Amino acid sequence: MRASVIVPAYQAETSIGAVVHGLVEHWPEPGAVIVVDDGSTDETGARAEEAGALVLKHQVNLGKGTALRTGLRHAENNNYDVAISVDADGQHPPSEAWRLHQACNDANAIVIGVRDLAAAGAPENSQWSNAFSDRVLSLFTGRQLDDTQCGLRRYPVKQTLALNARAKGYAYEAEVLIRAVAANMRIEHHAVTVIYPPEEDRISHFHNVRDPTRIVVCVVSTVVEERCRALFGKRQRNSTSTPNGTAHDTD
Repeated sequence: MRASVIVPAYQAETSIGAVVHGLVEHWPEPGAVIVVDDGSTDETGARAEEAGALVLKHQVNLGKGTALRTGLRHAENNNYDVAISVDADGQHPPSEAWRLHQACNDANAIVIGVRDLAAAGAPENSQWSNAFSDRVLSLFTGRQLDDTQCGLRRYPVKQTLALNARAKGYAYEAEVLIRAVAANMRIEHHAVTVIYPPEEDRISHFHNVRDPTRIVVCVVSTVVEERCRALFGKRQRNSTSTPNGTAHDTD
């Protein structure tokens, strides 16, 4: 399968060069490593391009979900089967991105990286918000989903875009999983190793109260939408055919 890498990046000039350089070592095909510069006002785009990435630029900050869709559409237009998403802050070692890609031979499956946050030294508030999101998504989908906030994933390009997930920010990753469950897509979980820099060096745009709240709102609205869609589809099927194929109206 042809695989690309998508790195949504915002104000990441201090880390993006090393991230891209490592990824290019594993994906040397020109254009395979895609950095979506999501409205940065620093040198994020320039540093990424210097390191060997293809840079797609948003003129203003539109959110991680929009950046991922931009990357996925580019991957689709260039005939990539799958795309691995990698965070721009250096948390995901390029070797782990490559290992996650190789962990599953099914190009139609979503592959989620599962972190051991405690062992990696993640802040307690990050551990809490991640566990909370996992419980909420697992409850609403009826399927055990691990590490629903991990940005290291492999997406089947066409199938993911066909889910029509619309969230602009961090909730996009949760919305994709809900719609994937509703569409009976295969979801694989694989353990990954991540790196958390010392607290004084950490740069994160994820707000541990605001963003989990937005994720929950997105989860609830998406679940309601998918259940209404399933109910409408069932009623529509029942209204057009009987067991022997004869058309009828159930009303």
